[in-house]
Amino acid sequence: MMKHLLCAAAICMISLATYSQEKVLFLGNSYTFFNNMPEIFKQFSDSAGHSPIVQSNTPGGYTLQGHSTNAQSLNMIQQGDWNYVVLQEQSQIPSFPINQVQTQCFPYASQLDATINQYNDCAETVFFMTWGRENGDANNCAVWPPVCTYEGMDSLLYERYMQMADDNDALVSPVGAVWRFIRENMTQINLYDADGSHPSPSGSYAAACAFYTIIYREDPTLVSWNYSINPLHAFLIREATKAVVYDSLSKWHVGEYDSIPSAGFTHTQIADSVSFTNTSTTYNNQLWLFGDGDSSTAENPTHVYDSLGTFNVSLISYYCLFSDTDTLSITIDSIATVPDTTVNDTNNTDTTDTTVFIPQLIPLQTIQTFPIPAHDIIMFSGVPQGTWASIYDLRGQIIRMETLLTEGQSEMDLEGISSGSYFVRFRHGDQASFARILIE
Repeated sequence: MMKHLLCAAAICMISLATYSQEKVLFLGNSYTFFNNMPEIFKQFSDSAGHSPIVQSNTPGGYTLQGHSTNAQSLNMIQQGDWNYVVLQEQSQIPSFPINQVQTQCFPYASQLDATINQYNDCAETVFFMTWGRENGDANNCAVWPPVCTYEGMDSLLYERYMQMADDNDALVSPVGAVWRFIRENMTQINLYDADGSHPSPSGSYAAACAFYTIIYREDPTLVSWNYSINPLHAFLIREATKAVVYDSLSKWHVGEYDSIPSAGFTHTQIADSVSFTNTSTTYNNQLWLFGDGDSSTAENPTHVYDSLGTFNVSLISYYCLFSDTDTLSITIDSIATVPDTTVNDTNNTDTTDTTVFIPQLIPLQTIQTFPIPAHDIIMFSGVPQGTWASIYDLRGQIIRMETLLTEGQSEMDLEGISSGSYFVRFRHGDQASFARILIE
């Protein structure tokens, strides 16, 4: 069997499932709301070929404690099906003395993370590491000197957000670390609004770049979208994000908590009928590609081939946004048919079987199924003698298969088949067609 894996950015990971569309929820306050940063993230992602679904709840001055009881925040979390939920604490609280942080911040970070995990099987919590104020926290400097400077406040924010991520097995989007790199190395870029606290358009662009890199695990310098800021500044911000975030993804826990599927399967074969058994691990969905244009999402399907040849069968096993593929070649060297052994000779002088089995088309419109709904038996008319009839459930698994030996009108016993909607597949030679039936 052949396995398909993708390794990138020093983290070996399974390729993102192509059917998935990332859903990202931002819960924060005005730091997230300013310049509509979630929309900047979406447009940045769109320009790179992604199409995330993004929603947010960002009341001014809100804390994690506030979000833990906010009806809108909780309802949004409980909608489920999020891939990432971003949590941003009020801008000063994580930089307070540790005893305050342990009572005012950490418990609510854990409470929200637990709620996220309860209602979202595939969600990862992402903590939004914010930044120190441009000249430190003047309001709290007198009672807590470590926040008197930007460097002191920013260092405490870094430490506390990393602690929240560690405590909750979560990711961290190190926006504050990107800002610090820019402040130290690209002084021509102003990240702050006039109040010295909230982000300027460049500051929000830097935050969006960090979230893009964390969520998609892709190099932001490969993106050319500049938002509404100076193109040179946008270029430098992407370079800074690469240096801080993309080049150290594992530092921010990217990939550390991935649940990686491993695809695998076995099969048994009788002529043109192949039954497959899914032996994958860590998966919650699957897609079978049978190599002849047909597919199935059943866990353990049976597939009947219409022609001879070698077919590459692939099983794609999914877990949330990740997938793994296993492929095996199946050879079909015979088609199961039952020839007509009846000879109508008006002279009744010879009973030797001289019938030649000639494949023929079975136009669906000539086949009648009745009664509708069926109960103990299902009747067919207009079906050539020797036609194989197979009843499939809606997942593509064969429920019953037999040969219709009576010319014109035949029947199948439905005993033991549960009520519901099914398909009947008729095959005569190398031609086939389908009809839908209802069993009560």
